[in-house]
Amino acid sequence: MKNTENLAIKILSKNNLINFFLLTIGALGNAAGSYFFRFPNNFSIGGVSGLSVVITKFFPNISSGTFLLVVNMLLIIVDFIFLGKSFGAKTIYASVMISVFTAIFESFFPMTKPFTDQPFLELVFAVALPSIGTAILFNIGASSGGTDIVAMIFAKYSTINVTKGLLFTDILITLGAFLFGIEAGLFSLLGLVMKTLVIDTVVENINLHKYMTIITTKPDEVKDFITKNIRKGATICHGEGAFTGAPKTLILTVTTPAQAVILRRYVREIDPESFIFITNTSEIIGKGFRYTQN
Repeated sequence: MKNTENLAIKILSKNNLINFFLLTIGALGNAAGSYFFRFPNNFSIGGVSGLSVVITKFFPNISSGTFLLVVNMLLIIVDFIFLGKSFGAKTIYASVMISVFTAIFESFFPMTKPFTDQPFLELVFAVALPSIGTAILFNIGASSGGTDIVAMIFAKYSTINVTKGLLFTDILITLGAFLFGIEAGLFSLLGLVMKTLVIDTVVENINLHKYMTIITTKPDEVKDFITKNIRKGATICHGEGAFTGAPKTLILTVTTPAQAVILRRYVREIDPESFIFITNTSEIIGKGFRYTQN
């Protein structure tokens, strides 16, 4: 009984509930963008959903939701082998929810033609919704299944990042859109490039932090403000000026963009002669940020 209670507490923890919410939102974005905008316009912008555009066009009796589910399950087996249980479990949930949402849309919102007669407008939504959803999933250590899994394997076992891996794996599927004509093919190629850029941008901005190097004559005040007000850690280094030889104190810290504004203002108020170097960073690995075993 005690083990069961501990398991329930673990599952219902705040972090897990947030992850489930984000997984569901990511899956919903993928399903909505694909069903309402990709499928009616024959946009094959890579991925299993792009492949389903081609397959269901030539085999209309095959449900796109069923096709997505079957292919994703096969690829998830590969996922467990190469990427581990945690990534696999999250991907299973996301891919199943994508299939469920797609099946619901098919039942309640049948699409016989595109929403509008503006293909570029449709392409924007066909790219934006799934790309934002995919970026959310990548950020919490999951994927939407399909070729995302292949891209994550590329990223883990090579120097290729996940967005470039996604581009390489999706290019052949995207070329299949030319079966529907030159216009559909060109729109799909454009969509693939847009998809890569959107995912990369969203992932970068979700993880965006500010790396700050502060050179100050009042290190104690700055250190206390960082640890007590900003509630962040910091590293203090001691050096000397190249021209004057005067002792200098460098304080290194990483904050959110909003915290960086507060800290910068405080430092300039108490030490107008200070130097502050601020750099954008989205790859911070360590306690309090991102953990990795690699």
